[in-house]
Amino acid sequence: MTQLPIPSHFQPNRVGEVWRVPYQQRSIEAREWARQQQLQPIDRSKPQVALLLIDVQNTFCLPDFELFVGGRSGRGAIEDNVRLTEFIYRNLGEIDQIVATMDTHHLHQIFHPAFWIDREGNHPTPAITTIEPEDVRAGKWRVNPEFNDENIDKLQAYALHYVQQLSDGGKYPLLIWPYHAMLGGIGHALVPAVEEAIFFHGIARNSQAMFSIKGDRTLTENYSALAPEVFTNQFGEPIASKNDSLIQHLLAADKLIIAGQAQSHCVAWTVSDLLEEINAIDPQLARKVYLLADCTSPVVIPGVVDYTAQAEAAYQRFADAGMNIVKSTDDRLFL
Repeated sequence: MTQLPIPSHFQPNRVGEVWRVPYQQRSIEAREWARQQQLQPIDRSKPQVALLLIDVQNTFCLPDFELFVGGRSGRGAIEDNVRLTEFIYRNLGEIDQIVATMDTHHLHQIFHPAFWIDREGNHPTPAITTIEPEDVRAGKWRVNPEFNDENIDKLQAYALHYVQQLSDGGKYPLLIWPYHAMLGGIGHALVPAVEEAIFFHGIARNSQAMFSIKGDRTLTENYSALAPEVFTNQFGEPIASKNDSLIQHLLAADKLIIAGQAQSHCVAWTVSDLLEEINAIDPQLARKVYLLADCTSPVVIPGVVDYTAQAEAAYQRFADAGMNIVKSTDDRLFL
């Protein structure tokens, strides 16, 4: 397969910046580019290739934002997105649809500082505070009564239930995150360079990109794009559910390519949930999943936590299950 040249508007040195995508100009250029490169609109009678981009948003991918995924290199998400954007442009003729998930948060959510207070009434310090079941039982951390004073006892009981569910389920313990991916904020938006590539692809191939919101439930984290960390409250009542429509959409693709941030969290949990769905249907379906290992990085907070080992262990588990771990330049992708 011959890869396409990269359009002249792409500037790798601007991938780490915020700017406005000139949609009208790019739409004209994309139509002309499609003509020059003899690209055809997507043909649903042929095997379909989907590219799933997990949370490629400013909040995770740009150094000046809240949860920049630097990886061990310190520039992880920027370097990943240069490769990812080039991958999209070089393979415009092979990728039929791009699906982008978007982490989406509000002020009062269980993983944000405002939800919790200590004995002195102070909120936890984000990025370094984890809350375990024993912390809640001992009263080290309790639900902020101003969050919901009418049902505070019920909410306090739920908080203990929640962290216990994480512990019992082998999940990461509750980490208090900085406010990030706030709905309506600039951090919530896709990285401009990647957004531009998605738009360009849509015009060039006459393909409608799909965007999926995740993480907006108040009482649970949602690392995975497919399912919440916790499904029910202490009474067994549902608080969130699987995204069955997205699961079905992804599994309908003949080839599914996955990239995004962060490898250790939202990417790993999404792929893990996808693998669970695959195993329930036909384990052989794992072979149609390709993980772009050079377009994702783990969470690393220097001096605090390094999830590189967990990310690598997850990817090894996915490979053992039959998924393909490849680089964005790998010739095997479109054989």
